[in-house]
Amino acid sequence: MELHVESEDSKFKVGDIYLGSVKKIVNGLNAAFIDVGYEKDAFLHYQDLGPNINSLNKLIKQVKNNGYSGQNLKGFEKAPEIDKLGKISQVLSKNNQVLVQVVKEPISTKGPRLSCELSFAGRFLVLVPFTDSVSVSKKIRSAEERKRLSRLITSIKPANFGVIIRTVAEGQSVTELDKDLRSLVQTWEDGMKKLAKAKTRDKVIGEMGMASSIIRDLLNESFDAITVEEEEVYDQIKGYIRSIAPEKEKIVKLYNGKAKLFESFGIEKQIKSLFGQAVSLPQGGYLIIEHTEALHVVDVNSGNKSNQESDQENTALKTNLVAAKEIARQLRLRDMGGIIVIDFIDMKKADNKRAIYEAMKEEMKSDRSKNTVLPLSKFGLMQITRQRVRPEMNIITKETCPSCNGTGKIQASILVADKLEKDLDHIAVNQNTSRIKIGLHPYLHAYFTQGIISRRVKWFFKYFKWVQLIRDSSLPVTEYRFLNDAGDTIEISVINENSESE
Repeated sequence: MELHVESEDSKFKVGDIYLGSVKKIVNGLNAAFIDVGYEKDAFLHYQDLGPNINSLNKLIKQVKNNGYSGQNLKGFEKAPEIDKLGKISQVLSKNNQVLVQVVKEPISTKGPRLSCELSFAGRFLVLVPFTDSVSVSKKIRSAEERKRLSRLITSIKPANFGVIIRTVAEGQSVTELDKDLRSLVQTWEDGMKKLAKAKTRDKVIGEMGMASSIIRDLLNESFDAITVEEEEVYDQIKGYIRSIAPEKEKIVKLYNGKAKLFESFGIEKQIKSLFGQAVSLPQGGYLIIEHTEALHVVDVNSGNKSNQESDQENTALKTNLVAAKEIARQLRLRDMGGIIVIDFIDMKKADNKRAIYEAMKEEMKSDRSKNTVLPLSKFGLMQITRQRVRPEMNIITKETCPSCNGTGKIQASILVADKLEKDLDHIAVNQNTSRIKIGLHPYLHAYFTQGIISRRVKWFFKYFKWVQLIRDSSLPVTEYRFLNDAGDTIEISVINENSESE
């Protein structure tokens, strides 16, 4: 349903808090550009300053001048709130230091989008400095439970901090809520200590790792397994779950199979088939997904399904209903945002059009990103807007082809087996590697292992070493990797061309 990719150098994640510096005030936009260390200055609009920006600036000065005294805003005198319709030049000026939080990651050619309304998300609560309000998620329907939670949090929260109570807090005990609140206040305290010594562009408070933050937002009673491949991430996740839900710690499992985790569960194959321009629908039909600078376009096609139903209207309705479900999934999977226009198969009856609209709204309810779905227009087009805070997944996957380096041509695929055997000979004989593993595409795997006396068996008689072949469909068919026991790639030292020709 969702695929999240975290690169090793990923900075400026949603929730990160930086000490930035005002580079430029643009009165025409009523906004400022802030230097937070990204190659392009980040964008901060007046409406994102928050009413208590003066209190935040006052605190920064206090912390910078006196060092951090350890208070958690107790006794802090708040500055007056700013005017909702004011000008940014009245609040900020060039070279001011300002504490900012990333609300939208850098996307395509744009830098990060920032806010000065700081907030800290926990499992059950969100902590908001410089306010005193306690609000409860609208999704908690019971008036009695809303009162209980509001009364409880009001009695335990520290002064000058507001709290938003999340939907998952429903029915939770005072102990759990208090533990979550203390953890968030501690995050604030640690950040203020760091701020005392921070320089411009420094990250003051970092959002937790992507794996932990996803678990924080999604973990509930229905989880029965979390499978992790890397030991370091396994320890991190297990430690986090131990702290928030000890009874769930046993569901975290370390995967130690021979094939890669995504390969073993068939996920690699799904990713390759789902991220193309054309996406097949379960009962016939297909989607075409196109991306432009301004919006995303999805075209629904019936394919060969048109022969299966008695009339055209029925065919269109059934295909459109299946498509609605798959489109909602694709929006989450690719994290597509902005404006999405869907060209459903034309239908005549108003009831059928309404049914598609209702089905789409129902499918989008489970999406964690804010979205708006409009009914079908006269031309049979549906418009959806979906909030995007991270780069869309397709942007990440559009890279120069590693096989052809962008030329559109690869070496003759018929030669790949010969090249692999030549490299194997070099590693087994010249480099004298004892245990040899090769990661390769399933087609190549089948080629080397087929038959009673397969090519691999012949290698054994030639080198007296058993070569382990590992299927890896993430590799192109013309690529392979030699691996050591730890799973690291073995570099092939340069083969002397002269000796070969001789």
